[in-house]
Amino acid sequence: MEEAAARLLDEHGFAHTTVRDIAQAAGVGERTFFRYFPTKESLVAGQVRELIPRLAELLPARPADEAPYTAMRNAVLELAAQYDVPPAVFLTGPPGRLGPDTRADRFLLSDLESALTEALLQRLNARAPETDEARLRLQAAVKARAGVSALRALFTLYARNDAGPRTISQFADLIQDAFAALDGP
Repeated sequence: MEEAAARLLDEHGFAHTTVRDIAQAAGVGERTFFRYFPTKESLVAGQVRELIPRLAELLPARPADEAPYTAMRNAVLELAAQYDVPPAVFLTGPPGRLGPDTRADRFLLSDLESALTEALLQRLNARAPETDEARLRLQAAVKARAGVSALRALFTLYARNDAGPRTISQFADLIQDAFAALDGP
């Protein structure tokens, strides 16, 4: 259902894609859709929930000589490259921006920031094991939240734009630009 949803969201946008459309494209009934997802917002939130641990695994595995933002950017690019069709979150924006539905997972942003903080902390500990743990945790938390902010800005600006990116390659270019903004003008 996720791939069918991503295709339809790409073609018609979030507001113009119904649960019925997604179910038909996936070859299931609406009742089957609702057995797995209470809303279409929850479908997107579920995809983000699945992406968080994958990204948190990729980040510490990046080469040790990569700076934190570079490693984060490259981990996001590596994750995006694993898809032929962009996950729905790339097309709709973060779940909190999808609409007033309170059933969408409201803790996703916090969970993403926490997972990236822990992944960056591993990297920072490996680079400077003699540094105070509290200081490294603060650095990791700030860098994780800045990286998440770069991604949120990208999704917020482009996800609802009909002229926005439609391919993984186009998203990759924008991911590069978003993280470059963290380093300066």
